[in-house]
Order: sequence, then C-alpha cells, then structure tokens
Amino acid sequence: MRNNWTKKETIVAFNVYCKIPFKSSRKTNPVVIKYAKLIGRSPSALNMKIGNLGILDPELKEQGILGLTNGSKLEEEVWDEFHGNWDKLAFESEKILAELQGTDLQEVEAENLHQGKDKLQTIKARVNQSFFRSSVLSAYNLKCCITGLNIPELLVASHIIPWKENIERTNPQNGLCLNNLHDKAFDKGFLTIDEDYKIVLSDSISKSKNQGTIDYLSSFQSKKMQLPDKFLPSQKFLEYHRKNIFIK
Repeated sequence: MRNNWTKKETIVAFNVYCKIPFKSSRKTNPVVIKYAKLIGRSPSALNMKIGNLGILDPELKEQGILGLTNGSKLEEEVWDEFHGNWDKLAFESEKILAELQGTDLQEVEAENLHQGKDKLQTIKARVNQSFFRSSVLSAYNLKCCITGLNIPELLVASHIIPWKENIERTNPQNGLCLNNLHDKAFDKGFLTIDEDYKIVLSDSISKSKNQGTIDYLSSFQSKKMQLPDKFLPSQKFLEYHRKNIFIK
C-alpha cells in the first residue's frame, strides 16, 4: 500500500491540472501517464488527484463541472498556497519535475543562457513562459478563442497585458489562446475584447489596402469569443488592454 501523497507530489499534480484540459483528464491521457511515472504513482491515482483539485476550482463550479469529492487537507493547502501565485507554482513545480528526472533547471536551460546575464532570472523567465503557454492553451482546449483553429503549432498563448508590463505575467487569466494572425492583431491593438467577451475591431482595420484582410477580420466583429473551461480572462486585464493598447 502506497504512502500518503507528499506535498511535492501534490504540487506536481497541480502542475498537470494546469497543463491539460480538465475534460481530457483520464488515466489514459499520455500527459497523465508521463507525470504519474515520474512521481511513482499510477495514472489512475494522479488522475484522481487532478479531480480532487478540480473541486477546489471556483470557475469549474460555476460551469457545473465538478471534480471528485474525496479531497484531502494537503490539496487545500497546496491550492491555497499556489493558486494566484503562478510564478511560484511554475518554478517550484518544474524544479521538482527536473529533480525527479535526475537533473535541475539550470542544466536544462544551460545551453540557452548567455554569459553576463542573471542565470536564475533567465531560467525562471523561460520556465514561467513555458508554464503560461501550456496552461493557457489547455484552458482553451487547444483552440483559438476567436476562430476555433485547433492546430497547436499555429496557436499562441497571447498576453492580455504585455509580458514586459505585467507583474502577473505567468497568470493564466492574463492569457488568450489565439492563432498567429489574431495574436499579432491583438498585440498591436487592432482588436480587443469587451466586458461581454465580444470581439471589437479597431476602425483602423478599414484603412487596409487589402479588402480580403478587411473582410476576414471584420467577419469576427461583435462575435463572442470562445470561453475557456478554466482561467477565465480577467476583466481587469482586458480593461487595461482596451484603454492602453487598443487603437480606437
């Protein structure tokens, strides 16, 4: 009989919870199998732990999506410590995973580091960016929230408030899953999302000399974006984008 779950194992489970769509969490999911092996648990046990974490997520409750009901005090403690502290979750969980694989984050990133830079800061930034992308794309079930495009290689975890301007840069609620074109348009302020999660296009779009571009982008005007299963975009972040980045 296995020992009770440790805090480190539970932190890894939270990492996986963020990285895969909740509806796709099952013992046969390749990601669940991979991480279960790393922590020495069965895929069924890890999948159950993910379900336990799901019951703590208020966003899932609002959608009527319920996790399991046999959670533990440790799960609540890990949730309370890391939910909302995304930089800490990303770095701590990835550090644990690296250790379980017999390495460390510095070795993983060493070949990408440039001399003269703060190594720890560089490592953290890359780990956080990777965690952010995985969390945002999984929340939207690997689909662009505007077009529905579902080719992962063409999708971007787009920051609502730009990375360089936001202290909550790892927060999945500061992200939208967009295809490359709409990511660039959003980043440059040619489109934004209103308080009802509807798409708003800049009047400057009509000044384009390419009618095909105008027609394509305009076809999404006033349509509601596809909302994620979890990590609903923050209204505060969207308001910032409308006021500071969007070209009226």
